[in-house]
Amino acid sequence: MKLLFLGPPGAGKGTQAQIAAKELNISHISTGDMLRKEIKEQTELGKAAKDYINRGQLVPDSVIIDMVKKRLQEPDCKNGFILDGFPRTLEQAIALDAVVKLDYCINFVINDDIIFHRICGRRVCEKCGNVSHIDRLGDNTVCEVCGGKYVTRPDDNVETIKNRLEVYQKQTQPLISFYKEKGILRDIDSGVDSAIVFKQLLEILK
Repeated sequence: MKLLFLGPPGAGKGTQAQIAAKELNISHISTGDMLRKEIKEQTELGKAAKDYINRGQLVPDSVIIDMVKKRLQEPDCKNGFILDGFPRTLEQAIALDAVVKLDYCINFVINDDIIFHRICGRRVCEKCGNVSHIDRLGDNTVCEVCGGKYVTRPDDNVETIKNRLEVYQKQTQPLISFYKEKGILRDIDSGVDSAIVFKQLLEILK
């Protein structure tokens, strides 16, 4: 099963991708995680990408496309994968279509108010990367997985989120038409509880 999860930041793509990858026994490929790893390790790619990400802008197509193509050639992608965060532009989608044929593009639909609440309240463990939310954490700042400290990602702020949503509307929305024309686009309401979202996903894949 070769899947693409499409939707604005905060739509829950990453959470659903992790659950689905485990359920379907396929790889979860998050370009955001890949880029953050490069930044943390201070590679040349990481240095080039850091400024774009912190401003809520997209990393240039050529950089992302080469990174993803290389990733898809690795052995764990042989039985299938879930792409999360790529493609984000029509140019990236066309480049991807030239190397792999997707089974479904799952479009996570959600309104902006929910997005702001989710992202501004998101906390990430600086030690293991576990993600949580202040709605669940309350005043707790200690990760229940490893005991590390929960922090706010630099790009999880109102100004950057507004910019990211504007970028999404301008550059990523055309992908909806692209995959709709191919007949593989499926919409999911992702503004509801995570378990309900996953139920919708399984109904589509069955």
